[in-house]
Amino acid sequence: MNIYACLNEITLYIDEHLTEKIDYDKLARMMGVNSYTMQKLFSIITGVPLSEYIRKRRLTEAGFDLLNKGEKIIDVAIKYNYDSATAFSRAFFAFHEIKPSQLKNMSKLKNFPRMVFDEDVKIVSELEYEIVNLGELVLYGLKKKTDNLHIREDAPKFFHEIEDKYIEKYGEADYGMVTYENELRESCNAYYVMYEREIPEFEKVIIPASKWLRFRLDSQSSIKIHELSQRFYKEFMMSCRYCLRDLPELEYYHDGVTDFLIAIE
Repeated sequence: MNIYACLNEITLYIDEHLTEKIDYDKLARMMGVNSYTMQKLFSIITGVPLSEYIRKRRLTEAGFDLLNKGEKIIDVAIKYNYDSATAFSRAFFAFHEIKPSQLKNMSKLKNFPRMVFDEDVKIVSELEYEIVNLGELVLYGLKKKTDNLHIREDAPKFFHEIEDKYIEKYGEADYGMVTYENELRESCNAYYVMYEREIPEFEKVIIPASKWLRFRLDSQSSIKIHELSQRFYKEFMMSCRYCLRDLPELEYYHDGVTDFLIAIE
């Protein structure tokens, strides 16, 4: 079963269980990966975090129930797993831009449909990789706050600023590292330039021992590194059956090459 067939199975299961607590581990088993990887894949492919997708589907159906079935607000709130009518009303208004109590006089509602995917999409790009085991990494570095819109420009600019300032004192930097707002890495918040040597005035970061997917790039060009990162998420991840770990992605610079490293279980 390809990734898109798995997603169709997942969105169908969600629709059939909107009034129940959705078991993320069960969804992950449909895809053959762990819960973390399943949520990451769902977010990458759909552009919507899984929790937000479920919330919007529930609120869509809740609007239908209130408008067409005449159900009470408190009953619909409980039905779709809200703790109180107040919490439900707040979420309902944020989505539909109308209070549930106003539906008697108005019928303005939004519809967020179940997502259905084309299962015949073919993924043909090749991307070579190795699986390597790395011990604990103790790194020292500085960071620059950034976001998804600016990291492509911020990362190389900050890297060169740090190297120009410290190369005579500490030599060339060894790693680049991106951190994120949440564990699913939907929005980055900082880029680090890291050294293996101990530098007390820099931030100390410990990366635990792990197994890694290593993609080697015969270049240290920031443009090429960004392209490789995009290919990993948009191509490799679509058919990946490795379970990812919640560890940072690393760029290891050495001998004129860059190792793009993704931690797996």
